[in-house]
Amino acid sequence: MRVNGLHYKTIWMEGPVVHMIDQNKLPFEFGVHTCKDYQSTCKAIIDMTVRGAGAIGAAAGYAMAQAFMSGADPHTAMQLIMSARPTARDLFYAVEKVYAAGQVSVKLAEEVAFSVALENEEAGKAIGIIGNELLMDGFRILTHCNAGWLAFVDYGSALAPIYAAVASGKNLHVYADETRPRGQGARLTAWELSNELVPHTIIADNAGAMLMSKGMIDMVIVGADRIAANGDVANKIGTFEKAITAKYFNIPFYVAAPTSTIDLSISSGNDIIIEERSTDEMLWQTGIDKNGEKHTIRVANPGSNAWNPAFDLTPAELVKGIITEKGIFDYSNISAITNLNTIRS
Repeated sequence: MRVNGLHYKTIWMEGPVVHMIDQNKLPFEFGVHTCKDYQSTCKAIIDMTVRGAGAIGAAAGYAMAQAFMSGADPHTAMQLIMSARPTARDLFYAVEKVYAAGQVSVKLAEEVAFSVALENEEAGKAIGIIGNELLMDGFRILTHCNAGWLAFVDYGSALAPIYAAVASGKNLHVYADETRPRGQGARLTAWELSNELVPHTIIADNAGAMLMSKGMIDMVIVGADRIAANGDVANKIGTFEKAITAKYFNIPFYVAAPTSTIDLSISSGNDIIIEERSTDEMLWQTGIDKNGEKHTIRVANPGSNAWNPAFDLTPAELVKGIITEKGIFDYSNISAITNLNTIRS
């Protein structure tokens, strides 16, 4: 992805130092955050300096490699990293692979961390190519949260087919849910789409049904943080509502995710741990005023508490198909990845 004429990946490692685009500064400021040890990389995952399933996975793999490279106790490091964000499967996938490699040698741990990041990048590119086949010229697409290149090492998942389609000459319009409470759609997806000159409109989270009822949405594409063996999908809170509404209006609802996001050890979504984050994300918001000055203000009643689950579960039967780097699959009645049936749009 190009920013101000330069190519960037969302996250990368040079020697023992991890660099990442600071997503908490976007869209008002573009900056690169540096993590010199596994503890600081882990903190960046927790505070969402880096976020998105694929990018979290790459960060976790790099953090595990940093632990081996520094001579830290790898088991302690592994436990800390795995506790950072409990829902995203790619985090565990990366840590497990790098930890196993580190039992052989520090050099192999570093190499595997790089390979996990490259695998994520290539999966995003393939998802874009495969998903592009579903998109017709003139399509109006609704997406939720941010599953673009910022959520991966590069390319993205839900936005990757859109970028591929626009690059192939198709005219599309994207409706981006604001995605409360952190505003990943209004801040990150909109920033990406602006950067790529993709026509788009930010909408309130509760405006999707209105758009669908007026025939203004042709397809919904979202990402995923973990997919159970039966096809149930854990994704950003609010995804379930979009899936229900899309089903009611007979609009195809697709999930885009690499196969590393699929957790065959979990039989259904009921077994997926749903992360609950600080209520401050609900009660306070940060933005800039007309003069460009940044402010954090309380936006809710001072005497009230809040509940802030980061994800919800979408049942498999609401999902038309899952766009992966290996094809488009229907998981609705299948529990083993080796038996997945490829479907057509």
